[in-house]
Amino acid sequence: QSKQPFNVADYLLTRLKQLNLTDVFQIPGDYVKHFTQTLEYFDGIATIGTSNELDAAYAADAYARTRGIGAVSLQYGVSTFSALNAIAGAYVERSPVVVISATPGSQDRQIGDMYNVLYHHSTGDLNADQEILEKVTCASLTLSTNVGAAEKIDELLIDALTHQRPVYLACYTEVWGEPCECPPDTPLKPRKIESEPAALVNALDQAWAQITAAENPLILAGVELLRHDLTAELEELIEESGILYTTTSLGKSVIDEKGNKFIGTYSDQASIPNVIETVENSDCVITLGAIITDDYLWFAENKFAQMIISTTDQMRCSYRTFQEVTTNDFIKGLIKRFKESQQYPLATRAPEQPVFPEPWISNSDPKFEKEAETITFNRFHEHMFNFIQENELFDKLRLTYGVSCSMYVATNAYGLKQGSFISSAVWQCVGFGTGAVLGAQLGSKQRAWGIVGDGDFMMICQSLSTIARNKLNSVIFVMNNGVYAIEQVFVDVTSFEAGPSHKFDEFDILAKWDYAGIANGYGANYLEANTIDELHDIFHKLQEMTDKPCLVNVTLPSKTLPDQMKRIADLG
Repeated sequence: QSKQPFNVADYLLTRLKQLNLTDVFQIPGDYVKHFTQTLEYFDGIATIGTSNELDAAYAADAYARTRGIGAVSLQYGVSTFSALNAIAGAYVERSPVVVISATPGSQDRQIGDMYNVLYHHSTGDLNADQEILEKVTCASLTLSTNVGAAEKIDELLIDALTHQRPVYLACYTEVWGEPCECPPDTPLKPRKIESEPAALVNALDQAWAQITAAENPLILAGVELLRHDLTAELEELIEESGILYTTTSLGKSVIDEKGNKFIGTYSDQASIPNVIETVENSDCVITLGAIITDDYLWFAENKFAQMIISTTDQMRCSYRTFQEVTTNDFIKGLIKRFKESQQYPLATRAPEQPVFPEPWISNSDPKFEKEAETITFNRFHEHMFNFIQENELFDKLRLTYGVSCSMYVATNAYGLKQGSFISSAVWQCVGFGTGAVLGAQLGSKQRAWGIVGDGDFMMICQSLSTIARNKLNSVIFVMNNGVYAIEQVFVDVTSFEAGPSHKFDEFDILAKWDYAGIANGYGANYLEANTIDELHDIFHKLQEMTDKPCLVNVTLPSKTLPDQMKRIADLG
């Protein structure tokens, strides 16, 4: 195809390429044809055709978490609405995805008004897409002309980088193909947001008073530090203060899990006992970049007055709030005070890490016949993480989790590398773990393992087809117990007890699938683990399977329930 004049689509793609984006996930459509045709021939960015909108949008989200920005191209109406759930998750969990679309153009709108015609994929309100996506993006824009397009696109992308959240960009259908100037060679950067000086001093004074009065201070680190590139500052703060630190579930692997200050990830009652005890005994919790959800209700209720919290949404010390204080400035201010202080760094050491096979073996209840052979959630993770450690794979893998029993169990692990744990721990979406595998591997250039429930896989099993189409050696472990366990736990946890009187609710029981047939149909390898020995063999076989993805059917007793989940349910 002959090279067409540089257009609006070229401008956006050039700006994205400058930000190290090399893949756009796509569902085609007629309204967005000028963008997709430009993308098809754009040098340096690959088109990743997907099976459906959630497949594309989950992948773009995981890609953004590993690469710094992601992009998904969607058809108007039918595609954008289908992808809404995934974009909402990216919004809540701070993942900068550029949602690209197109609307009926100027001619279409004239004809629609003249003849009172309802255009396909439209609700009748041609602004509905933007208005709905506004709720789950930090900025949105529909371009009706190429005039000023370059400046407006730049501002939108800067919004995504600054806030680390999705943005929505649509054009009238003809505008994507209209001429546009080339952008400068300099990549876009986030805006530098500075604190109000007096407010920053006040916040630091109050925080310092709380910290110096505390006997057992603790740092709780969250995902915003990873998203906003504040991990080096976190490490310096830990080093200068000597204070122990933990992370939230979403923030797990915000920095490398090493050293003698990491107590383990805090996931409320799903945590190991030492972590729970350390958090409960803390009298000053320096909470940085952490999204506090109802998973942390006990923490919020019992530590509110002892919290120092700095996020993109708030700056609070105990009951005092401060406006216009950034986390960046606040952490750097704390580091300066610790450097000037005579009483720091503290000489405290984190509790000893649990020795294999702990913490897994203590949480493998209930007990089953043929105990040594039966796979449970904890035993799976016991052997998986042991294999990863023995084979030095921590820096070679990305692990993806939707909300599931497996996700809560996996938060007990130690030793993960920065950014290697990708989960839907806040939005808590069934399906994310499977859909994120594609984007996690393409974005990181590392092998992705998705550890997902059978319900998660059923939600978006077509993602396996997209992974196979792109010849990736990703692995999806389906934890197959035949029930939406994560849902059933909160409906009636006693249903996991033995005996015929304890039954699952019908609506939580899943269909039986032919996983071998699905893998074959989608072009993937297939393995099945029914015992611990078979699981061991599979981990070794996966090292040799590099030609295409693998679906691993891990069969568990339907009544298996990890103690981590039982403790959470009992707390509720």
